[in-house]
Amino acid sequence: LLGRGAECGMIDRLLREATAGRSGVLVVRGDAGIGKTALIDYLSERATGSNVVRAAGIESEMELAYSGLHQLCGPLLDHLDRLPVPQREALATVFGLGVAPAPDRFLVGLATLSLLAEAAEEQPLVCIVDDAQWLDQASAQILAFVGRRLLAERIALVCAARTGSGDEVLAGLPELSIQGL
Repeated sequence: LLGRGAECGMIDRLLREATAGRSGVLVVRGDAGIGKTALIDYLSERATGSNVVRAAGIESEMELAYSGLHQLCGPLLDHLDRLPVPQREALATVFGLGVAPAPDRFLVGLATLSLLAEAAEEQPLVCIVDDAQWLDQASAQILAFVGRRLLAERIALVCAARTGSGDEVLAGLPELSIQGL
């Protein structure tokens, strides 16, 4: 990527550390059209040997609780049976795979963290979320919860969000502000 050497270096470092067992989180923020998607595509291309799962916030789905989380975790649901029963039931319920009362979001957050950690046991896991400003509130809360608790797993969580639209989404997580070239 022309003119994005420093940003690519940061992404490469994050990926190396996650592969070595030191999870990393990064929220790439910038104006529309500034190159956020190109940077997360760069990450996806560089993640050879890793399991890459992707999701994208969709404005028309902002009112559908857990729709973004479902996109991200759907490919990992074969690990669901490895979770403790309360966590497994919580995710099964929010993803429509089981019938139970709506679970507490804290339990859904723990279940998501456990699911990602289980998947990362087999091979490093790269989770990419584009257009995070359009995530439904429940998914954004869960991803922020998970992002603050990733430690020694082999997971890289990278989200791209537009500046000025949903700046509170994923607030408090490490950020990379993208400026014009």
